[in-house]
Amino acid sequence: MTDFSNLPQVPMCIDPHIHMTARTTYDYLVMQQYGIVAIIEPSFWLGQPRTSAGSFRDYFNMLVGWERFRAAQFGIRHYCTISLNPKEANNPAVADEVIDLLPLYLCKEGVVAIGEIGYDSMTEVEDKYFRIQLEMAKEFDKLALIHTPHRNKKAGTLQSMAVCLEHGIDPRKVIVDHANEETVKDILDQGFWCAFSIYPQTKMGNERMVDLVKQYGSERIIVDSAADWGISDPLAVPKTMQLMIDRGISPAAAEAVCYGNALAAYGQSGEMCEADWLNPDPIDQRQLFDGNSVLRGQAPVIPALSPQDSLIIQ
Repeated sequence: MTDFSNLPQVPMCIDPHIHMTARTTYDYLVMQQYGIVAIIEPSFWLGQPRTSAGSFRDYFNMLVGWERFRAAQFGIRHYCTISLNPKEANNPAVADEVIDLLPLYLCKEGVVAIGEIGYDSMTEVEDKYFRIQLEMAKEFDKLALIHTPHRNKKAGTLQSMAVCLEHGIDPRKVIVDHANEETVKDILDQGFWCAFSIYPQTKMGNERMVDLVKQYGSERIIVDSAADWGISDPLAVPKTMQLMIDRGISPAAAEAVCYGNALAAYGQSGEMCEADWLNPDPIDQRQLFDGNSVLRGQAPVIPALSPQDSLIIQ
């Protein structure tokens, strides 16, 4: 049994975009210490092409099963989004079969949205499956999490929002992710949620994020880590929250960007509410999932880490 009751009190954070399947159990332990109470894990590309729809089925089962269990063993509430991701929409060997799988998962407990969907290379095939999944979002009354492309960022973002509106999707039920200085104004002006991924050297640094919140305020702005198998930081959200406060942003605004707005956006799903982590089930790491423990024969260790360590993310 692990006792988290003696840990120092830190502000609560939500990381609404992190790929824990690619992270270690140690990350969960440290994330909990830094105040992360809930996470959302979007389904995504795993780094190499999948060769059959069956590998998607196993992956989706992991998101709604083992990963949810593993997070709970460290006091973190796990939610997920399910989709055919934009990059693998270009794989005709699997795309249609994966689309057929989605209805089996969209109504599972803890699935808060359909996503990541949108564009990677902005191909005709990506557009086809983006539109199919937007129609699914309407049919299943789900939020949509939009992946904006790394190349042609502004064009891809504008087209993504235009397609959502064309399909009659309410902007208040769409989170447009991987935003930057080039796209933030358009996203906010059109009424969508605007999410930023604090990802070293590529998507966004947290000093830039502080400047954006000073310029645009905190309304409908969300911070996530998008941490995955790349060089990324699962503590990006609490570090950014601390940096905002250190640099003069009000604690209320920092709390909105790093906690409250994600709850407000994804809480519309009916699957995510604050009571999930304010009144959690007791942690008992002796529990098993399908016969397996998270401990690998180890006794749990909880090191005392300072939230000031490595605060800056370039």
